[in-house]
Amino acid sequence: MLSECKIFVAKSAGFCFGVDNALKIVYNKLDNRNNVVTLGPIIHNHIVVEDLERHGCKAVSLDEVTAGQTVVIRAHGVGRAVYDELEERGAEIVDATCPGVERIHRIVSDRPEDSVVLIAGDADHPEVQGIRGFCKAESYVFSSVDELEEILKNIGGDKSVCAVTQTTFNKRLWEVCKERISSEREDAQVFDTICSATAVRQSEARELSAKADLMIIVGSKNSSNTQKLKEVCRTQCETLLVENAEELRRELAGSDLSKTRFIGISAGASAPAHIIKEVQQAMSEIINSNVEEEFNFAEEMEKTLKKIHTGQKVEGVVTAITENDEVIVDIGTKHTGYIYPGELTDDPTKKPSDVVSVGETVSLIVLKMNDQEGTVMLSKKKVDAAAGFEKIAAAKEENTTLTGTVVKAVKGGLIVASNGVNVFVPASQAVPRGGNLEDMLKKTVDFKILEVNEGRQKAVGSIRAVEREAREAAKAKFFETASVGDVISGEVKSITDYGVFVDLGGVDGLVRKLDLSWKRIKHPSDVVSVGDTIEVRIKDIDPETGKVALIYKKDSENPWEIFKANYAVGQTVDVKIVSITSFGAFARIIDGIDGLIHISQIADRRVDSVSEVLTVGQEVTAKITEIDLDKKRISLSIRALLPAGETTVSEEVSSYEEVSSNEEASDEEASEE
Repeated sequence: MLSECKIFVAKSAGFCFGVDNALKIVYNKLDNRNNVVTLGPIIHNHIVVEDLERHGCKAVSLDEVTAGQTVVIRAHGVGRAVYDELEERGAEIVDATCPGVERIHRIVSDRPEDSVVLIAGDADHPEVQGIRGFCKAESYVFSSVDELEEILKNIGGDKSVCAVTQTTFNKRLWEVCKERISSEREDAQVFDTICSATAVRQSEARELSAKADLMIIVGSKNSSNTQKLKEVCRTQCETLLVENAEELRRELAGSDLSKTRFIGISAGASAPAHIIKEVQQAMSEIINSNVEEEFNFAEEMEKTLKKIHTGQKVEGVVTAITENDEVIVDIGTKHTGYIYPGELTDDPTKKPSDVVSVGETVSLIVLKMNDQEGTVMLSKKKVDAAAGFEKIAAAKEENTTLTGTVVKAVKGGLIVASNGVNVFVPASQAVPRGGNLEDMLKKTVDFKILEVNEGRQKAVGSIRAVEREAREAAKAKFFETASVGDVISGEVKSITDYGVFVDLGGVDGLVRKLDLSWKRIKHPSDVVSVGDTIEVRIKDIDPETGKVALIYKKDSENPWEIFKANYAVGQTVDVKIVSITSFGAFARIIDGIDGLIHISQIADRRVDSVSEVLTVGQEVTAKITEIDLDKKRISLSIRALLPAGETTVSEEVSSYEEVSSNEEASDEEASEE
């Protein structure tokens, strides 16, 4: 009898690199020497362990190790203290620790003693015990979000936190835990140490179980990664965990599988390939004996007579993805359909499993047939390209934005794959002038369609058009919402002699030199640099011209406000001479505020030349004799601090013209600019 039920084995099922490597090491040592033992079972699979015992290699505990033995440390790894103990016992150590586990050992051993290490996993598992054995810092193990939260409550805020996982931890649960750790401790160092093979195995099992009526997980009951596979699958369909074909037959004895149409098989990292094959064969036998189906002669004859030809569009069901990344398809004839990787997609960043999945129905074009061998070569990307070009053409008409992946840098531009179509983007439309096209490879980009040639099925696009549209939209929004006096952030785009241009997001604003700082500066670059993010206040807006004037200097830093709050007439101050004129000297009271010491107020005698008494840079003590805040004018006197009776100003010098320090400063700045 034939059955409609299909059985699919996950591509990733079986030994991972670490397990395979550990077994090769053990069997290699057995071929070269005697007295080889493993520190604990080499893997969690009694069939393999029993086979090693038949070859003379038994599993021992640390207490059982004797001098002269060759001791193989299994893939799970052990703590640092175990290595020391083995050396003391005189054993030769052969380390088969999985490279992924060794990486975790290095991470945790680098943590200082006053920090905390969080480990996601099973506290009783040998791998976790080995990881803790490399921790110099305090360590905690959790296997759920609740346990993690309880630990986080008790960690002092003064301790740094590092988080790792057992290599076989549940990937989805870890994502939740990572978010919890990061939200609680922003400074935490979180490392993704789930084995990539484990993550792939769990992902494939999850995908398979979503379609299956029954999932079979092959592996040992005491294998952590095997149990995780069962947890992943059982939320989506009925799931059995069996160690071998005999156990599968016992579990399914008397079961009604007549309505079962899809069975998935996956296996833990410690399940040998021949055991997986035996389980697959046993499952097939059970189905064929359990489900009765009448043979439809007419239907089978129709399949034999059904003709297909090159260029024909057909539909097929994906039945398998091989190790060589070939996709096998059932197209409803006696032919076996193949889609080679180059005919699946133009996107080099995607694997076959990213494009199609087992059980999926896909549209295809027949490329080549071989009736003698019963095979047909098919293309998915040609169908996708035809349908995709319609989307490309529509995007041009509707001016919509498309998303694609940069697959190649060519002379004069880039090739972007989108909707199964290769779109050419000229360099001038791809990167800023002087940019490197190679830096764009494999990046996901948004772009617009500029030209379409339907006859040649060619299209030209622009990445910069999307950026320009976004900038124009941001500019329009800015002038709709911004007001004089608003404080906003922007990035310094360029610097000139007269000011600084700031990118406000769609709009460039200008901070003139006088609005950069209250201090007298030689050049705007003395205050800011290109690339700086600064906070500015809008001084003026002109939507018609698109010009925006900005102020960078802060009111709170206004030297006149500082002076007003801290100085008064009659106060004695220490000042520094900053310039000398024919009528007196200007002295710096605080940054940005200079006062005038009139020539008549320098000494108790007639002074013909200011430079005879004072020099630039000289520090003197003077008295504030007058403050005019409206005119920004301050008068100082050295003479006022001389002995009483000698401070009368003679008529000869009383007629000297008083000039505002601020007016003089403005004249100097004007000449500089």
